[in-house]
Amino acid sequence: MAHNLSPQSPVPVIAARPRLPLTGKIRVPGDKSISHRALMLGALAVGRTEISGLLEGEDVMATAAAVNALGAHAFLVDDGRWAVNGVGIGGLVEPEDLLDLGNSGTSARLLLGILATHPITVFVTGDASLRRRPMGRVVAPLSRFGARFITREGARLPLAISGAADPVPISYHLPVPSAQVKSAVLLAGLNTPGTTTVIEPQPTRDHTERMLRHFGATVTTELVKGGGKRITLEGYPELAAAPIAVPGDLSSAAFPLIAALIVPGSEVTIEGVGVNPLRTGLIECLHEMGADIALLNERDEGGEPVADLRARSGVLKGADIPADRAPRMIDEYPILAVAAACARGRTVMRGLAELRVKESDRLTAVGVGLSACGVRVVVEGDDLIVEGADNFPAGGALIETRLDHRTAMAFLVLGLAANEPVRIDDAAPITTSFPGFLSLMNGLGCTMREEA
Repeated sequence: MAHNLSPQSPVPVIAARPRLPLTGKIRVPGDKSISHRALMLGALAVGRTEISGLLEGEDVMATAAAVNALGAHAFLVDDGRWAVNGVGIGGLVEPEDLLDLGNSGTSARLLLGILATHPITVFVTGDASLRRRPMGRVVAPLSRFGARFITREGARLPLAISGAADPVPISYHLPVPSAQVKSAVLLAGLNTPGTTTVIEPQPTRDHTERMLRHFGATVTTELVKGGGKRITLEGYPELAAAPIAVPGDLSSAAFPLIAALIVPGSEVTIEGVGVNPLRTGLIECLHEMGADIALLNERDEGGEPVADLRARSGVLKGADIPADRAPRMIDEYPILAVAAACARGRTVMRGLAELRVKESDRLTAVGVGLSACGVRVVVEGDDLIVEGADNFPAGGALIETRLDHRTAMAFLVLGLAANEPVRIDDAAPITTSFPGFLSLMNGLGCTMREEA
């Protein structure tokens, strides 16, 4: 399944300050992290896994296509419901063609984990953005299981992986906090005898551990000195098909949430959002900035905590965001920087090195874009410092999105509170994570439109 996330004809979009407040109740697309994992673990389970709320963005569809190419069967049942006919652990087959994972770093790193302990050879590639992203962070630990890799310079895609015929379990200490690397190692451990262990220096997203347990694997977690965790997986579990309800993606909810905070008089409710405590760093930051955000109707669905988020506009103030919060909100920094630009006072976001290796160098992109919109901003090492513009930044800039969906959406939200409209050069990448973004936002009262 080919993915061309940068069409020959870009889709420029302009966002301007709306005349009226934003109002309404909405649902955002399903959580991307959970959607990827539901497809992958459904493929490794025995039986048919039914999934409701799956994100049908291009990243997740790349995972669905890869699962099918590897011998499982992921398919749309009807509107909003998917199913996966699994082949069991160790049952994947060698695909006839290379796997094109489009723009999805999660697909690439997690699938490499699964493939590392299947005795098959697979060729993996992606779009121009994904081919620039480092894979060495998973190649190193997965090689210790016995997998062999041939990669481009810098351990980049395209690459070839030959999985280990006789994998050996490992204990791996993450050099930096990364849910993707942790997940890749644990997924490799599924088809490996004995116990596979990951020690993480700081807690990261635990969707993989939760879902492994949901499918019947034995996963234990214990705290270690310094605030980290030791996660241990028993190899060769019998994963049994289990239904998955994918909650709304907090990373996607962040955009209408902050739009409601910065457009005067607004009140927006986003229903059914995943509020896993290892994902809610953004909400903590916004509360520290004085945001009026309430979690309503809190509940548990499929092993994940869920709530409705109600946001009301108000005056935001600057805050000092500690580096240890980064693993719980790494994807939300571009839109948090927009909130900071509309706040009063200085906001310091610390420890953002991971932003340099996302779909683009987001740290640089956000700094350049905010500066172009008249916001005083400094990148000092891995810290981003934003001087608030007392609620209304100048705007008026054309932002280069660099094939990055979150940069694109963040600056469209900035345009809602700027004195002059903000344009982005290409909205096409938004479909990787948030199909229907423009129509949903405009349904709340935003003014975002494509330009010729």
